[in-house]
Amino acid sequence: MIEVTMHDVAVIEAEVQGTGPDLLLPVNPHPATGPQAEEMLKWGADPALGRSLIEGLSSHYRVIAFDYEGHIQQTPKPETLTPANISSDFLAIADAAGAPHFAYYGYSWLALSGMQLALRTNRLSALIMGGFPPIEGPYKEMLRVTAATYEMAASPAASSPGIGDAWGGTTFDWSTVEVTMSEAQTKQFVTLYQSLQDFEDRAVQSSISCPRLCFAGSADRIEYGERWGNVTVNIAGPLLNHRHELEALGWKVSVLEGLDHTGAMQAAKVLPLLRPWLDSKLLSI
Repeated sequence: MIEVTMHDVAVIEAEVQGTGPDLLLPVNPHPATGPQAEEMLKWGADPALGRSLIEGLSSHYRVIAFDYEGHIQQTPKPETLTPANISSDFLAIADAAGAPHFAYYGYSWLALSGMQLALRTNRLSALIMGGFPPIEGPYKEMLRVTAATYEMAASPAASSPGIGDAWGGTTFDWSTVEVTMSEAQTKQFVTLYQSLQDFEDRAVQSSISCPRLCFAGSADRIEYGERWGNVTVNIAGPLLNHRHELEALGWKVSVLEGLDHTGAMQAAKVLPLLRPWLDSKLLSI
């Protein structure tokens, strides 16, 4: 276990497992248990997702796993969760793990964080974005969702839904969700998406030179209710509508038929994509 100091001096633990090319993996190495696991199962999430990914990849790769999402929930960064600081944190973890060059896989907001990382370093050997499109990303829509969530958290008369839960499955009525998060926990995501409002994802594609894969479920489209301003976050749309453009820009594109945001992140769906693609890019060199 490695302890690494983040940009705000908070400390995160990273676990290294396996041998081979280095792979930075922002997942929880430890399966959730108890009430947390029960809540995750209600949303269709896998309490052992991180562990399953680590075990599925560490046979060929040196996996550097760290629960960044859990870390920022435990030690919120309401004013400083910016792409630059996230990238700095990831590079600090790679440094501490002795990884001069590394592949990166992230899902959802951790996927967009991976693209921001790729724009700030030449150390990436491969980039995989799951559950967030490399072009036409829903940055404005997610700012509206996160701002509404923050306003609910800041209101003493209302409990608020969590950002992670707000991108769960599609079997719940979003108008009734009441998963409480603190004001600081929700504010940090407002900070993140505010800092990305002027980001033009198409314009930066030529600056990403490493091999890259993006994927999403074909049903990854969430329509938020009135409390979130009736926002629609369409993750699958850019991959479905601009596949040829993405491929021309250098992306390998995969769309997982019939899966929503939660379904497409499961290890049973992700590993058959990641392993052969990574092998073809990193093990054949």
